[in-house]
Amino acid sequence: MAEKTESPYPLAPGNGHSRNDQESAAAHSKELKKKKRMKCLFYIVLFAVLQTGIILFFALTFMRIRNPKFRVQSGSFIDSFDVGTEASHTFNLRMNTRFTVKNTNFGHFKYEPGTVTFAYRGTPIGQASIQKARARARSTKKFDAVVELRSRSLSNTSELGRDISSGVLRLTSYSKLDGKIHLMKVIKRNKSAQMNCTMEIKISSKTLGNVMCR
Repeated sequence: MAEKTESPYPLAPGNGHSRNDQESAAAHSKELKKKKRMKCLFYIVLFAVLQTGIILFFALTFMRIRNPKFRVQSGSFIDSFDVGTEASHTFNLRMNTRFTVKNTNFGHFKYEPGTVTFAYRGTPIGQASIQKARARARSTKKFDAVVELRSRSLSNTSELGRDISSGVLRLTSYSKLDGKIHLMKVIKRNKSAQMNCTMEIKISSKTLGNVMCR
C-alpha cells in the first residue's frame, strides 16, 4: 500500500479573519446609519425650533394690533382773532388746526367720521368735524380742519378775565375715532384712536403753543 505523504506547506487557517472583518464592517455600517439618523433628527428639531421662532416673531410683531394715536399737531388763526379785555371777558377765534392719526400697525386703519371738541376749563367752546378716511400701515396721516372757538357758552367768565389779563388761554381737546385695522386683507380688528390734548393760546403773538397730547 502506498503511504500518505504530508504536504510540505502548512494548511491555511480557517475563515476567522474574514468573519471578523464582516462583523467589523457591519458594526461600522450600523454606526454610520445611527449617526445619520441622529443627524436627520437634529435637523428636524432645528427646523421645528426655527419655525416656532418665526411664528412667535410674526405673532408678536406683525399680529400685535395697537390703538392708533389721534393728536393735535399745530394750529394757526385765520380771518378773526377777537379777544376782549379783563373787563369784557370774551373771545371769538377761528383756528385752522393740523391733526394727525399715527398708525403703528402693519395694517391700515379705516376710521369713521368723528368730532373733536375743544374746551376751556371743561366747558366746550368749539368743535371740528373729522371726515371718514384711512391711515396707511406704519404711517402718520395729516389733515387740517377749521374750528370756531367762542366764549358765548361760558357761564362763569371771571376766570376768563384773569386769563386774558395774563395773556394766555389754556384749552383742552378730546375726541375718539372708531374704526378697524385691516391686516393682510383677511384680519379685521375694531380699534379706536383717542385724543386727549392740552394747549395754550398766546394772545399777544396770536399763536397756538405748548401742545401736549397723551
